[in-house]
Amino acid sequence: MVSGRFYLSCLLLGSLGSMCILFTIYWMQYWRGGFAWNGSIYMFNWHPVLMVAGMVVFYGGASLVYRLPQSWVGPKLPWKLLHAALHLMAFVLTVVGLVAVFTFHNHGRTANLYSLHSWLGITTVFLFACQWFLGFAVFLLPWASMWLRSLLKPIHVFFGAAILSLSIASVISGINEKLFFSLKNTTRPYHSLPSEAVF
Repeated sequence: MVSGRFYLSCLLLGSLGSMCILFTIYWMQYWRGGFAWNGSIYMFNWHPVLMVAGMVVFYGGASLVYRLPQSWVGPKLPWKLLHAALHLMAFVLTVVGLVAVFTFHNHGRTANLYSLHSWLGITTVFLFACQWFLGFAVFLLPWASMWLRSLLKPIHVFFGAAILSLSIASVISGINEKLFFSLKNTTRPYHSLPSEAVF
């Protein structure tokens, strides 16, 4: 029997994920001027929000579906559909986030894919797309044999965890990069930094 601590942990993780999204929205709205879809800096502000929501929160939630005790018994199809749907939602949010940043860069004549963050991020998204497509084709569609699914399952699980780790690294490096570009003065004492730096 699963203890209440497990469900409390799930609730805590969901709450932390929601807080990550809300804090990113607050950061972009309050300190970065809000949101728009016109090629301006306000269009860029969609990028951090959508990447945190897609590549960390939804992707992480999709990865945890099979850890729920209810998924251990009974038919697997509803859990497979939920797993695939959460990953699809993560992918859609990620693509829209990439459209936002590429459009902003192109509008301002800024080079695309020029930093470690951008290359780490685009590699992560490429691996995520491959993982989703292959997982959909092998595990959700009925054509694959059981021995093929058994062979690929540990590989799928390993790459799922690796891509989630890459997603988190990409998001952290992106937030740091945004702060480095936004907060120029590094010689001031910590207590006198702008409130955005302290938040």
